[in-house]
Amino acid sequence: MSIRLYNTLTRRKEEFLPLDPRNVRMYVCGPTVYDYAHIGNARPVIVFDVLFRLLRHAFGAPYVTYVRNITDVDDKINARAAEMAAAQGVSVEAARADLTAKTAAQFEADVAALGCLSPTLSPRATQHIADMVAMIEALIAAGHAYAAEGHVLYDVASKPDYGKLAKRSPDEMMAGARVEVAPYKRGPMDFVLWKPSDDTQPGWDSPWGRGRPGWHIECSAMGGRLLGESFDIHGGGVDLTFPHHENEIAQSEGAHGGHAPARYWLHNGFLQVEGEKMSKSLGNFLTINELLKDWPGEALRFNMLKTHYRQPLDWTVKDLRVAVKTLDSWYKLIGDVEARPENAGAYFLSYKLSDTLADDLNIPAAMPQFHYMAAVLSEKTPAEAELAEFKTAANFLGLLTHTASDWFAAKKQAVSLDEGDIRQAIEARNAARKAKDFAEADRIRDELLAKGIVLKDSPKETTWEVKR
Repeated sequence: MSIRLYNTLTRRKEEFLPLDPRNVRMYVCGPTVYDYAHIGNARPVIVFDVLFRLLRHAFGAPYVTYVRNITDVDDKINARAAEMAAAQGVSVEAARADLTAKTAAQFEADVAALGCLSPTLSPRATQHIADMVAMIEALIAAGHAYAAEGHVLYDVASKPDYGKLAKRSPDEMMAGARVEVAPYKRGPMDFVLWKPSDDTQPGWDSPWGRGRPGWHIECSAMGGRLLGESFDIHGGGVDLTFPHHENEIAQSEGAHGGHAPARYWLHNGFLQVEGEKMSKSLGNFLTINELLKDWPGEALRFNMLKTHYRQPLDWTVKDLRVAVKTLDSWYKLIGDVEARPENAGAYFLSYKLSDTLADDLNIPAAMPQFHYMAAVLSEKTPAEAELAEFKTAANFLGLLTHTASDWFAAKKQAVSLDEGDIRQAIEARNAARKAKDFAEADRIRDELLAKGIVLKDSPKETTWEVKR
């Protein structure tokens, strides 16, 4: 199976040739755990989950290692922990540990609800402080870093090809970046590898005094420790291209004698909400956790897969409703038939997933085949094997992973009214219509709709369904 991936480093699609086909390795930047993850954070999780599935299919599950880290030491975390410590009367370190443990657990639960497989490894930055210190020492010894006033900084001038991932020179990058001006820096673009911690901040002992790591060194150290000096794929959101991934390359190559940390760099596009950039000030900041209270996780996943991963994605309620409607129709079609994982390879090919996913994860190009086959199966009495084939192929994308009974039962449980309350409301509406009190009938209908209940009138009766 020939897989082609768009490599940000070369700006072109390339055939994926792993360094070792029996040890395929991928690293993806994970969350900084100080608050609920937003829906933009879900995009790389879902995108690289599909790539993980594809690599397992192509090379065999035992031969693929997927690492997605947890950043559990960071200045945003420290600031939140300090607030908690003051309110609870505990140490900042105790508050940090509690905050990051709970937030990481919530993140894992949320992305599992999106149908994502667990990574092979989920390292936490605080588990690899010694690896970071060792890497910083190697950078100093190689002439790529220097200590100053309790800090250690990477010397950007020591790397002539700095900027090769972003395809910009240091001068261009400096012009568009928020560069911290500090007297201990040799150059304005130099970035922090280690910083001092005072008594109120989490810190670890090091050759440069008690302190904590900079953000960029964390991923370099974890990737190098768990996947080796050079591995196959490094992924993340396009916003990480610079400075985070650019700095990872500089650090890893500097500490490892010029060996590139990854051969293929993959980045997913930005996500906006209803045509606007997501921000708390605009009131359109959506967390995964909040959305899961109102929408099935599979619908969120379906909506995420409708756009090619490298393109911008506009997240809209209209598209979410289409996703739910489509999944409803597919679940009604397959019923409670079981998937047949032992035939996944054949079904994978029959739905043309092989060609489309192998072409830089072109999932949107595969969707018409699912819609077509659903229409074909709906026009006849399909055999159980045909329905199993449809479900098994969808399972490869993390879709149709439930039975129809469980899917529709979960939707009904998600509404704020039980069936008895809904029937009473329908009877009251019917009585209002009979009395020609149409204003009251409309009020009841709209009240139910606001709670996710859609009424359908026919000459014989009024039925209802959950709409999300």
